[in-house]
Amino acid sequence: MRTLFRDGRVHTPADPSATAMLVDGDTIAWLGPTADAPTVTGGRVDRVVDLDGALVTPAFVDAHVHTTATGFTLRGLNLAGTTSRTAVLDAVAAHAATLPADAIVIGHGWDESGWIDQRTPTAAELDRAGGGRGVYLSRACVHAALVSSGLLTAPVRAAAGYDASGWLRRDAHHLVREVAFGSVTHAQILDAQRAALTHAASLGIASVHECGGPGTSGEADFVAALSHGDGYPQVFGLWGEPNAAAKAKELGAVGAAGDLYADGALGARTAHLRSAYLDGGDGEHGHGYLSVQQVTAHLVDCAVHGVQGGFHAIGDQAIATVLDGFAGAAKQVGLERIRAGRHRIEHVELLDKALIAGLVDYGIVASVQPAFDRLWGGEHGMYAQRLGRARSLASNPIGALAGVGVLLAFGSDSPVTDLDPWGTCRAAMRHHNPVQRIGAKAAFAAHTRGGWRAVGVDDEGVLNPGWSATFTVWDTTEDISEVLHTEDNPRARVTVLRGRPIHVGQGDGRREPR
Repeated sequence: MRTLFRDGRVHTPADPSATAMLVDGDTIAWLGPTADAPTVTGGRVDRVVDLDGALVTPAFVDAHVHTTATGFTLRGLNLAGTTSRTAVLDAVAAHAATLPADAIVIGHGWDESGWIDQRTPTAAELDRAGGGRGVYLSRACVHAALVSSGLLTAPVRAAAGYDASGWLRRDAHHLVREVAFGSVTHAQILDAQRAALTHAASLGIASVHECGGPGTSGEADFVAALSHGDGYPQVFGLWGEPNAAAKAKELGAVGAAGDLYADGALGARTAHLRSAYLDGGDGEHGHGYLSVQQVTAHLVDCAVHGVQGGFHAIGDQAIATVLDGFAGAAKQVGLERIRAGRHRIEHVELLDKALIAGLVDYGIVASVQPAFDRLWGGEHGMYAQRLGRARSLASNPIGALAGVGVLLAFGSDSPVTDLDPWGTCRAAMRHHNPVQRIGAKAAFAAHTRGGWRAVGVDDEGVLNPGWSATFTVWDTTEDISEVLHTEDNPRARVTVLRGRPIHVGQGDGRREPR
């Protein structure tokens, strides 16, 4: 079916004055002014959609998502708005009352760094609030959790990161997270994933990068996220397990990458730093999960199996370890082979010029989340509490990365931050440090084409003749720069993935024959 979208505002480098677009099946066949558009009478058009001035853009890609956890947060216990220990306990009690007596209460999103009194609920308090049920509440960063007494088993108490208060980090947290999500049925997982993907499509997102692996999500969960097919955004899987490139391919992943942890997170004080945390224990530097030798071995394994490799690395010491591992791999398989792999690092929040140069040298993709700076950066946010003002303002150096040509792919790390592509672009434009801001077009490109390129797809993310028809129609007549300089997000009328609608807003599915 050949469909002409006309009398709109089409965001395309092919013709800045384009107001019409012809879609032939899954491909863009033509772009240009409506006055020059093909016609039904000419036999080149089967249907016509009148856009009434609406904006048409490439659809967004979210380059870092946890689909199941996002779905549970959308439909379940979301603690992102809580402002105190009491508020968390009240929310747990209200949610627990709706669950069977043998269920585990799963919640997400608390962040004590913004509370006046930063004391968190204890395991005993969660026992009472949950009515005797097991309670697992992941922190906003998902690298720590508050849990009830019943989940503090002997293996958890013996693991690194255990604390009798019930605030768990590191291995102890991973063990409890596995138990909590292991209590969820396969049907509940599928339902949560569909809820997350449906929500993403409604926001103009046509593809997400699912980041799974040990300590994050199980194999069954990961495979399920890749299974939804037509009617949903395309899911690219990244499986984060060391020396498991062959396994990643077997699971259907495009990379042995994503959340392969080189360190933890700043909120949990587990990101691995060169200089100590200001608000941690004496000399606390976080924790590194990988050695240089392990990074090297993983990248060589990826080169042997022909898959993308990658790591989660936030702190400057973790990033340095990863880059030293890249140097070791380049010595073994050759620099050009490493660069051709288009490997990636997730988050890359604390890095100086020398570390940025390493990303350039090895052709590394920076998969970043600008909302981190919006929520926790600046002179008075959580980063300033953990790191001090200077390191906080130097964090998430998006402008510096863009300025030297590092390939940027924007994402949310949902449910760590909300799926919000327009807001993510604004966050990159409004970085707390003016030096690290980028322009509207660069931000939009990082959240569209950058996401495709980050998984090796180079002919998506731009509306060009002969390219895939993956786009969103928005209920605005403004261009992307005008939208991004306002506070309001336009509504997605239709989101299309390779010619197939994956979201149609109410009343926006009409296609009138001419």
